[in-house]
Amino acid sequence: MASSNNLLQGLLTRSERSSLREEYRERAPYTRKRGGGSVVTPVAPLSQQAGYFCRVCDCVVKDSANYLDHINGKKHQRALGMSMRVERSSLEQVQERFEVLKKRKTPGTFSEQDLDERIRKQQEEEEEHKRQRREKKKEKKKGKVIEEEPEMDPEVAELMGFGGFGSSKKS
Repeated sequence: MASSNNLLQGLLTRSERSSLREEYRERAPYTRKRGGGSVVTPVAPLSQQAGYFCRVCDCVVKDSANYLDHINGKKHQRALGMSMRVERSSLEQVQERFEVLKKRKTPGTFSEQDLDERIRKQQEEEEEHKRQRREKKKEKKKGKVIEEEPEMDPEVAELMGFGGFGSSKKS
C-alpha cells in the first residue's frame, strides 16, 4: 500500500517538493527549534526570557502562582484601565437601593409560616421513611428466620447426628 507521501513524490518534481517544505517551515516556526536548546539570558528581550510574559504590563513573572497574583494585582489592573477603588455611597443612595429591591420583590413569596410548614412536612416525610425502613427490616428478618429453620424429619436429623446440640433435654 503506497503512502500519501509516496504519491506526492510521484506527482511533484523535486523543486516543487522543496518549495512546499520551505512554505511549511515558514508557517510552523516551532519546527525549526525542535530538538535544539536555547540559552535564556537576562539581556534577552523580556518577551523571550524564561517565565510568564504579560503583554499588558510588559513584564516577566517566573511561575504560575506569581502570574495569577500579577493579573489580579494593582499594577496590571491599572494598566487595563480599572480602578480598584469603590465609590462611597450616601445614606440616601442606600435607602433608594433598598426601596428598589423591595419593589422588585414579589409579595407573598416567603413567610415564616411557610417555613414552619415546610419544616413540619419534611419531618413527617422523614418519620414515614424511617417507619418504612423499619418495616422492611422486620420483614427481611422474618424471612431469614423462616429460611434458617430446616424442615427435616426429626428421625433423619437424629440419624445424622443433629439430635442434641447444647441441650440435655430429650424430646
